[in-house]
Amino acid sequence: MTSIRPPSRTVGTGRHSRPSGTGRTMAVLVLVALGALIPVLGPSPALHGTGEAEAPGTGGIALLRTVLFAALSVPLGELFVNRLARSLPGAPPDRPRSWSPYAAVAGLVAALGLASVVATGNLVPGSVADIDVGGLYESRDGKLALLEVNGFLAAWLCATSRRPGLQVWPLAAVVVADALRAHPTTEYSPLLGSGLTLVHLTCASLWAGGLLYVLRVLRRWRGAEAGPALLGLYARVAAVLLAVLTATGVCSSLRRMPAGTILDQLTDTAYGRVLLAKVLLVAAVAVLALWARIRLSRAADPLDACSPARAEVVALGVVVAVSGLLTALPVPIRW
Repeated sequence: MTSIRPPSRTVGTGRHSRPSGTGRTMAVLVLVALGALIPVLGPSPALHGTGEAEAPGTGGIALLRTVLFAALSVPLGELFVNRLARSLPGAPPDRPRSWSPYAAVAGLVAALGLASVVATGNLVPGSVADIDVGGLYESRDGKLALLEVNGFLAAWLCATSRRPGLQVWPLAAVVVADALRAHPTTEYSPLLGSGLTLVHLTCASLWAGGLLYVLRVLRRWRGAEAGPALLGLYARVAAVLLAVLTATGVCSSLRRMPAGTILDQLTDTAYGRVLLAKVLLVAAVAVLALWARIRLSRAADPLDACSPARAEVVALGVVVAVSGLLTALPVPIRW
């Protein structure tokens, strides 16, 4: 195995020629944000002019689902990167403080909020008296909502124990429950849809949460040779995750928007508009990831790649928010 650090370059001038890349990074993010601005603002702009009615509490549900997705990404990313770090020879044992317990608490709160909506017949409860907790056990959606609540509670217990790695199992249960929730039994081939969502959500969580934790590890390992090696190893795995994300995302979209109508629905339906915004944002994230990979291989200091990688984390955070909104909007095709 050869080192990924290129030979040192001789500086022949007294000027500081090391580019920060911050300006170019911000320019990319601003341009993409402008293109995705209207759908990202919330359900009302996305629904404007489509003839579709906004369901009660769509904005709040979108926020809760965003928190739930983020709460999955943080611990799964930490477990993923820690596994990568253990495969590197000479990697320092020092690790940043885990955010998994806090993520589990945030996920538990979001799951409880979503369960309360299910317990009132998919309506926003006006008071505690409106919530029929016992009714959750009588419906498929209610049981899945309870599974997510229990999954985050178990994940918190594992994260605060002496064996935090065990939290992967309750987190996996949450991912499965959310994949099943996204595809009711009345849908055509619901198991296929759930399988696509399961893979898509898992890859997205590993990508977003993994990059966040990699940057935290690099900051703790400042000056260590294993830092750039970890970033390079993550970049190779992230390329595979992006390919799988793209494939599952395209397949899921074609199931809900047939190829003959997809162009019209991307502009004429709220779901299509927000999906288009998500595609633009993911494309920007892919460009930033490629930029970081190029800088990692060419820069005199491989840690220069952290600049576009930090921008990539910000863009991934916006993607998570858009994904939360997407799940709260009406599906354009009724099965």
